[in-house]
Amino acid sequence: MDKLLALRTLMEVAETGGFSRAARRLGVATSSVTRLMDALEQSLGAVLLTRTTRQVLLTDAGASYLEQVSKLLADLEEADSSIADGKEEPMGTLRVSVPVTYSRLCLAGHLSDFMKAYPRVKLDLVVSDSYQDLAVERIDLAVRIGVPNRDEHLIVKKLAENRRFLVASPDYLERHGTPRAPIELASHACLRFAYRPGRQRWTFRLEARSEQVEVDGPFITNSLDMLREAVLGGHGVALLPEWVVQEDIRAGRVLRLFDAWSVTPQLGDAHVYAAYLPNRRYSRKVHAFIQYLEERLRAMHQA
Repeated sequence: MDKLLALRTLMEVAETGGFSRAARRLGVATSSVTRLMDALEQSLGAVLLTRTTRQVLLTDAGASYLEQVSKLLADLEEADSSIADGKEEPMGTLRVSVPVTYSRLCLAGHLSDFMKAYPRVKLDLVVSDSYQDLAVERIDLAVRIGVPNRDEHLIVKKLAENRRFLVASPDYLERHGTPRAPIELASHACLRFAYRPGRQRWTFRLEARSEQVEVDGPFITNSLDMLREAVLGGHGVALLPEWVVQEDIRAGRVLRLFDAWSVTPQLGDAHVYAAYLPNRRYSRKVHAFIQYLEERLRAMHQA
């Protein structure tokens, strides 16, 4: 048995959740993957995988074993890439998934700094608002915004708070009046991001005080860019991330309401965070990009 091939195959099976899917990735027959996993388990004297009719899952022993060998495989990959000059700098292709609006406002003008700092990393940027399976899409790192409870099987690192600001245009407030208390929003046109269908409840917190207001209005969208444009057009009040509207606030294009309060949609607090598969935990490329993101976000919030 080729032990190294067996370990890499085990990783593919764990990532894809099946022998046939792993075989397609590796370009071999499914029977070859099955025989190799049987041989690996026999050599270790332990069951690493639980087979069902629908998927293949790691056992506790398999998860523990894969976590230990992941570092070995990651180091080997880095060593293969750096053998030409013996350096340990990050190198190779780094596939990163980033939300559309966030990439435009927070990363597009700054990625050159990362590429200059790490010239041997080939950056493959996937710009999408869809929730992607990192294993299936072969994504090394995903930048996500929200509540990371969907990513229990991934390693998650919080990068920043995702503070939301309640904003409206001066024109809208002149025509409809400025709400003085959260409850008054029930009678205002509240423009909403489509977290889920139907009406929303926005939660306002001020020290120990908490209020919930059910809001509705003439516009709902799954695009932060479109929501911002609706606010700028004077169509109502919206709850938008700080990083979307901070420049508009500085320029006076929109005004922030209830700035002493923290405001969240009914889904709860959200963060900007990085997520990656456990087998990427030792990747220099991944950690270099996370460090870059942390520095970029720190500079943005200090501006």
